[in-house]
Amino acid sequence: MAFLLVASTLSAQPALAQDAAALTPDQQLARDIYRDIIAFRTARGQQQVPAMVAYLVSRFKKAGFSDDDIRVTDYDSEGEKTQGLMVTYRAKPGSTAKPIVLLGHMDVVDALAKDWVRPPFTLTEEEGYFFGRGTDDNKYGITNLTATFLRLKQEGWQPSRDLVLVFSGDEETGMISTRAQAKYVADNIDPEFILNSDAGGIALAEDGTPVAFRVQSAEKTFATYELTVTNPGGHSSRPRSDNAIYELAAALGKIAAYQFPVRATDLTKSYFATAGKLTPGELGQAMLKFAADPSDESAIATLQANPETVGTLGTTCVATMLEAGHAENALPQSATATVNCRIFPGEGAAATEAKLKEVIGNDDVAFKLITDVTESPESKLRDDVKAALRFSLDKRYPGMTILPYMESGGTDGMHYRTLGYDTVALSGAALKASDMFAHGLNERLPVDSFYGGLDHWYWILKKLAE
Repeated sequence: MAFLLVASTLSAQPALAQDAAALTPDQQLARDIYRDIIAFRTARGQQQVPAMVAYLVSRFKKAGFSDDDIRVTDYDSEGEKTQGLMVTYRAKPGSTAKPIVLLGHMDVVDALAKDWVRPPFTLTEEEGYFFGRGTDDNKYGITNLTATFLRLKQEGWQPSRDLVLVFSGDEETGMISTRAQAKYVADNIDPEFILNSDAGGIALAEDGTPVAFRVQSAEKTFATYELTVTNPGGHSSRPRSDNAIYELAAALGKIAAYQFPVRATDLTKSYFATAGKLTPGELGQAMLKFAADPSDESAIATLQANPETVGTLGTTCVATMLEAGHAENALPQSATATVNCRIFPGEGAAATEAKLKEVIGNDDVAFKLITDVTESPESKLRDDVKAALRFSLDKRYPGMTILPYMESGGTDGMHYRTLGYDTVALSGAALKASDMFAHGLNERLPVDSFYGGLDHWYWILKKLAE
């Protein structure tokens, strides 16, 4: 999960913890679910996703969902057992409207206790934050959607269309469950549209001032290549002119110096036009200039120099891993670099690989694509979804700007867009830039963001399926 809107950086004030004694039953239920699922180490190599699925199933059954409403499927994800979970909230009899699918993922990037200040798989409330792996990505989304379904069921509410939770089990790794679930959804459910809990959300300035609600409407294509140079090697006392490490280093230097062509779409121009008004200083001015003229060189230079905006301008490729040599006194027989690319929608992985080869200009550098590539189109923010989001937002942040954007990272949503379904991400989280630790050490979510967002999906679903 990722969302960021560059805003004014004032001194941060920690959120105030919710008084446990003052929790409503709905808040207590959500907190209990949050605590319990954080405890499952649903990272690669731990095989804890099935245990988390069993826990969630017990929650849904206790709330009144039947066996027919719940679908658990086993998957082999790169040699490891995982599961996917689907739960259907049935429409009232006679309903004809097409279903809505709601996405989340149960797995997390692993975390080592020795590296964290607090135990990563124990929910800790401290200094106005909930700490733990998955507190943001994506067990907050899982908690929020689950608690909303349980709350609506307890109220006896019947939607005007089927609402289907689809929770994947390996979004952070192979996305095997994601792909299979997407195909099942297309073949058996055929929803009108899809909403994702794993991106977007409320951007706050560092003083806690609400800035905008970001709606993820597109994602860049994720593609990773291994670049390898080989030669016969030899004894280090007899150096060769074609040292594999030097040759690979020269290739990486050319990639580092290359900037892919600047691209702009209606979505990215609209994003910069709105974000520029909300972002102070030189960066905000550059956003506005780029929105008005995507060829403005000064604006491009400013945006490319900022790590938070460079990804919105076009394709990026960056070296992330190196492996070379086999002994300190031997010339390397091979040197390999891993290069990760985030490809702008409309530019394929094949074209990106061809451009990298052209930039390097050395046929001795062998390329290998090591990821399954999914290229997905942009989705439109539908009027009915925007109206439902506005209805929910106005109860929390009246009049907040709604800002569609393109994600530089990737989520389950790309696989549904590829199948032709409008898919947008609408997390209920409210975060400052300094609160974003997804995938990193000491991941956290403000306590007031957790409780403040519990009505988020409740009102969206009420509006879309009343």
